[in-house]
Amino acid sequence: MDSIIFDLDGTIWDPIDTVLDAWNGCIKKHSQISRELTRTDFEGTMGLQVHDISEKLFPHLAEEVRDQVMHECLNTEEHYLKKQGGKLFHKVEDVLSLLSKKYKLYIVSNCQDGYIESFYEFHNLGDYFSDFENPGRTGLSKGENINLIIERNNLTNPIYIGDTEGDLKASRYAGIPFVYAKYGFGEVSEYDEIIDRFEELVELYGS
Repeated sequence: MDSIIFDLDGTIWDPIDTVLDAWNGCIKKHSQISRELTRTDFEGTMGLQVHDISEKLFPHLAEEVRDQVMHECLNTEEHYLKKQGGKLFHKVEDVLSLLSKKYKLYIVSNCQDGYIESFYEFHNLGDYFSDFENPGRTGLSKGENINLIIERNNLTNPIYIGDTEGDLKASRYAGIPFVYAKYGFGEVSEYDEIIDRFEELVELYGS
């Protein structure tokens, strides 16, 4: 193994409380949306691309209105995350510091352009990662973005760590082992390794 590629939401951090504040502030301006979003709403969207999230959260809106709402929400979310961050899982920086001494670390997440940069900016963790990718920049699926990271960085034996069935499928698409972060937001049908806590990565790969 020469490298570790991470999912972000539900694997490294939980941003939902900050994202909820941002989105609920935005949707108050739209009379066609009758209720605030909840944590459960967002937990059900983890791992999805932006278009799929919009359809799941706002199925009753016309596509043009839905696109406008999503644009406003995502822009506001980025500002909130830069100022408030999210909740890092236990000992994330300690684990990343240790692993980065042995492996190259990367992030591939199904998010908009600017989201991973907001994570880096607030939590000052960007120096641990060599590269990142997302569909907001490339328009590609998560599996295709994993392959892009592999090709761009000449990786020979990476693994992917994530918490959803979509992460599993992306790993299988890229043909690399999948480590299931069970503490995250989703459930998966299979995995190659499993961790109940982020710091268990040290036991698996840190020695």
